[in-house]
Amino acid sequence: MNKMKGAIFDMDGTLLDSMHVWRTKGEDYLRSRGLEPHAGANEATQYMSMAQMADYFRAEYGLRDSEQQIIDDLNRMVENQYLHVVLAKEGVPEALERLAGQGVRMCVATATDLPLVEAALKRTGLLPYFSAVFTCTGVGAGKDRPDIYCCAQEHLGAAISETVVFEDALYAVRTAKRAGFYVAGVYDYWERKKWSEIQALADICIHSFSEIERIWK
Repeated sequence: MNKMKGAIFDMDGTLLDSMHVWRTKGEDYLRSRGLEPHAGANEATQYMSMAQMADYFRAEYGLRDSEQQIIDDLNRMVENQYLHVVLAKEGVPEALERLAGQGVRMCVATATDLPLVEAALKRTGLLPYFSAVFTCTGVGAGKDRPDIYCCAQEHLGAAISETVVFEDALYAVRTAKRAGFYVAGVYDYWERKKWSEIQALADICIHSFSEIERIWK
């Protein structure tokens, strides 16, 4: 990539060291409702948007709560982590400062709901770098579809060829690539088993944001 004018960042596992927050939440939620999770429930919900998770629980476990009620319950289970615990990953603040200094417009595209996103990014000092936050709930589609990246790119006003998508999850890297974006794979411990596949698919891969200069080389 010769010139980056726009950057779209995933949050969990990319900007923040927070993927552990969600690793068991599917099964935790079901047990909190007195239900025994099916085998592989955590894996089944790992990459779902909040709305997709709610629909899954309603369809697979017969819950009669509204989609919004289930989303609210899930958010309450993780809010303490976002409000008080999770931190930015190594090199993130410095990388964002450098990009901002070069005039790169930046926004966030995440499956986490907006109140938790804003709270975590504000507490970690990252929120001012972003002109907007796009959520899967807000755009009405998970990252198995390109909607969230297209909405973010339109907001940034940069051509797809001048916009970098930063992602740590293989399925999201795949979606962004299929939509024509230049994709930077970001290493995260919780996605380590798929790192070789991410490396093969993404345009460039970094182990931490201290390597941000590699985007231009």
